[in-house]
Amino acid sequence: MDQRVIDLYDEYTHKPLTRKDFMVRLLHITGSTSIAMAMLAQLESGCAPAAKTTSDELFTERITYPGATGAMQAYVARPQTEKKYAAVVVIHENRGLNAHIEDVTRRAARAGYLAIAPNALSPLGGTPASEDDARQLFTKLKPEESLQNFIKVFDYLGARKDCNGSFGCVGFCWGGAMSNNLAVHVPTLRAAVAFYGMQPPAADVPKIKAAVQLHYGGLDERVNAGKDAYENALKSAGITYEQYVYEGVNHAFHNDTSTARYNEAAAKLAWQRTLAFFEKNLKKG
Repeated sequence: MDQRVIDLYDEYTHKPLTRKDFMVRLLHITGSTSIAMAMLAQLESGCAPAAKTTSDELFTERITYPGATGAMQAYVARPQTEKKYAAVVVIHENRGLNAHIEDVTRRAARAGYLAIAPNALSPLGGTPASEDDARQLFTKLKPEESLQNFIKVFDYLGARKDCNGSFGCVGFCWGGAMSNNLAVHVPTLRAAVAFYGMQPPAADVPKIKAAVQLHYGGLDERVNAGKDAYENALKSAGITYEQYVYEGVNHAFHNDTSTARYNEAAAKLAWQRTLAFFEKNLKKG
């Protein structure tokens, strides 16, 4: 697919660009309504993951926990065996808690973790069916309130009988930025993984106590603009970190419901590195 189309879609989904303006510019690039609609179908995420991980042999539940602005909805998955597990908070993109992120949560559970995926849109009624509607709701969220709502999940986890108090998180896009922010603001966090997430201010980096793992798509110019400054700040602060850049792949390369941007090889490698990172810092640390 024409990289200009993918870059335009990234602008549309992350900046205040109306769907009408997006479609006008998309038609200008493609020169054809039929081609534009075919490309859009490949770009927009579907409801079901491409490689669904079922809940067989897992314990799953939907819970609420006290957030900073009211009750927060979340999806939980862990192995069936009742015992204490290290916990991994899975943080969604700017589409809310959907079937894809629930699938990722089950992947973490299958690796032996108590995995929980809070819904950032809980204060606004939850995740709507339309991705466009979900992205619009994200513009109404207050960043500090959202941060506090995710910080509160660690209080909830600490009170669960199936949690051993070892905490990690992994986030994607909007969730990647949240993962970086949790590393700054949650001193008990032991491992934070960010997939193509915006970086925290360099001045806040010395507050990080967790080990940090960062995944970037080589073609993701918007997010990568802050990559080097973040890495330099991590080095200067003596933070344990790993950084990987997957050349030739786009933002959201891990999302297997977006045909145009998903890259199977990069996604599998990044997830293997994520699980190895959690194994080192949550189970063995």
